[in-house]
Amino acid sequence: MAYTITGLCTQCSDCLPLCPTGAIKQEGEKLWIDPMLCNNCEGFYDQPLCASICSNNVPVPLQAKKGRCKVDGKVTTTPRLFLNDKPQSFASAIVIWEACNALAQRQSLPWEADESGNLCYRRQVNGGKGEITLCIADAVSLASAESEGTDETAIATWDVRAACLHLIYAAYATSLERPWEQSFTISDQEISDYLGLGKRKDLSKLAKLTLIKDLAEQPCKLLVAVNWAHQSKFKPITIPQSHIWHLSNIQHHFQEDDLGSQHLTGLTFTITAGQWAQVFLNRNGSREGATYYQYGTLPKSLLTTVMSIWQQHEGSVRMILWLLFKTRMGVDQPITVSTLMRIAYGEKRLVKAYSQREERKRLLRSFESDLEALNHYGLKPVFDPSTYPLEIQPLWVKLMDLPDDAEAALEFWTNDGSNNHRLTDAAPRNKWQRLMNARLLKFELPEDWAQPTTKSSKKPSRDRKHSSSKSPLSGQQIATARKNRQLSQRVLADKLGKSQSWIRDIESGRLKLSEKDQAMVAELLF
Repeated sequence: MAYTITGLCTQCSDCLPLCPTGAIKQEGEKLWIDPMLCNNCEGFYDQPLCASICSNNVPVPLQAKKGRCKVDGKVTTTPRLFLNDKPQSFASAIVIWEACNALAQRQSLPWEADESGNLCYRRQVNGGKGEITLCIADAVSLASAESEGTDETAIATWDVRAACLHLIYAAYATSLERPWEQSFTISDQEISDYLGLGKRKDLSKLAKLTLIKDLAEQPCKLLVAVNWAHQSKFKPITIPQSHIWHLSNIQHHFQEDDLGSQHLTGLTFTITAGQWAQVFLNRNGSREGATYYQYGTLPKSLLTTVMSIWQQHEGSVRMILWLLFKTRMGVDQPITVSTLMRIAYGEKRLVKAYSQREERKRLLRSFESDLEALNHYGLKPVFDPSTYPLEIQPLWVKLMDLPDDAEAALEFWTNDGSNNHRLTDAAPRNKWQRLMNARLLKFELPEDWAQPTTKSSKKPSRDRKHSSSKSPLSGQQIATARKNRQLSQRVLADKLGKSQSWIRDIESGRLKLSEKDQAMVAELLF
């Protein structure tokens, strides 16, 4: 139980420099004890030092505040995100992506100590012509640490939920014209709403504030350095090591009880984006062709989904966060199972599964369970029938066709029992090898994850009849028609005299069809 300072304090400040955890702070002319830092001097003294040295017996155990917590109405924050629960644009540059991976995958990444002893993760980009380096600002020096796994222990103290705060910051940054100079302010109440913490009735107000403060600080401990070679019309990019997010101020809000004790009732965070934003989130520079302005779409339900499943399905959380940047969500873009496993569980565990049968079984169970969790929350995996056939798909996929009606269910199981391959049959002996070559075509998305309609797409056509007859085929239409005709991308490419990568780029939306190619595709598929 933390301690608090009552109104009988004479403000002598004798206890201020003696607190071993730095929990005693001065707010104006008054002293107060930060309950998030106070641990009763456990591990330092037999009893709380402040209480033992105070002649007036001012420090007393903090009692839970009764009644509602009043919030300071004078605090002004940046306009809220996710208005009407609509998806929000957010910075999606590779710097933000790699920082999100670091917060989510943590010890699964190959962290190493640099010359100063700080933990760093290096990622080659642009075909090996550039490098992004992430470091931890307050990492403990590893110079004296010789035991293997010390770096993993340090990274493992992070919370995967901090990636949600990182994405929230990236969304706020897009609302500013010059985010590397302008700051945004966000309150604990807003963070609680974005993460769905208001539904957590098992957490006290102080517990929620402690959690929010811890999650809010973690993304601000990451440093990034970018060294990017010349690319196309852009000049080489060099960003010296600097914070991804600058946490310039944490304002504490208090409410005083009858004894004069200060109860922490709210937090406000003021944050500014780092130097990366001047290169990758520069609207004016992008118009002039000198910098980038890279953004994506962040649905609010992604944050609440992560907060719901992070403890039981951390692999699902890692896959969600990775897919948010890697793919155009909802569009056909095949992803191999081995890649998803590497993201969800790390390279070391995947290599271990290749050589150890029991680890392989555990990994398969985890992967299929994590896919089921994604499916439950609306991210439905679409299996490639040629590489990921029904016999190696998870059991929950096979049971989705099981009817609810008792008689129909009995007929279902009767028919299943007469088949050569039954649902209850053991998995094929070579399931692992086949899975390593299997692919998922895409993940179907919930309705609220839909991309917002652009202004250009809302402009009415002058000649609707003519426009509808000449409207270009979308990649989604082509992919659906191809599957209905049971054609693979390779077969369709051969029929059109094109490459398979060309078909893949057309279906993913990277390339547009010419009038000649559209006529050929329409003749084959429609």
